[in-house]
Amino acid sequence: MKQITKIQEPASLVEHRANQPAYYHNLPDKAMNDLRTNLLLEQGHICCYCMKRIPEKIEKDGTKSYKMKVEHYQCQDRFEQLQLTYSNLFGACTGNEGQPKRLQTCDTKKANLDFTVNPTSTITNCETVIKYDAEGEIFTDNDEINRQLNEVLNLNMLTLKAGRKEVYLEVQNKVECESKKYAGKDLKKKFFEQEKTKWLTTTTDKYRPFCMVAIYYLNKKIRANT
Repeated sequence: MKQITKIQEPASLVEHRANQPAYYHNLPDKAMNDLRTNLLLEQGHICCYCMKRIPEKIEKDGTKSYKMKVEHYQCQDRFEQLQLTYSNLFGACTGNEGQPKRLQTCDTKKANLDFTVNPTSTITNCETVIKYDAEGEIFTDNDEINRQLNEVLNLNMLTLKAGRKEVYLEVQNKVECESKKYAGKDLKKKFFEQEKTKWLTTTTDKYRPFCMVAIYYLNKKIRANT
């Protein structure tokens, strides 16, 4: 899970809130498109929970469309007053919508349940809370958050674990191979930091899927050489 830094909300969303009645369900097409564009930009086109790439499609008229959902971190049913609050809105993958519950993930699986790790929080940074292992499992040191990762978001579904494992092994193999070229902790640490910068750099505003798995592994290597 990657920390999200919110950017300025779209003017069209502000304008919609100023009109009455203003609800999420009657958000005009322009405001919805502007909202999705903003969310994708600030998240680097990856899902706010699982970090899968949010698919992009070029339409016949040349415009882009995205297979995504707008996640209300605090759900609309119980927090109606936050349904148009920009800080409460994230971009999520479709989470296997329409599939059996056991295959659903992210916002689709979460529905009206609570997930206590807020990706925008600066008090508890999700990047320092969430961990990954070589098998692609996502976990924390907190039993309740582990329950939520599994039962609320279903982030340890097999396909997601496989995707994270692939990234973990990719960066692990590269580190084990190339770090042998560097003698001494300082040079190794510099190499790890350079690799970390690559994983945190966007290409056409896009992060690589599951990028924080690589960052987690590289941070461990950096600490070991400090």
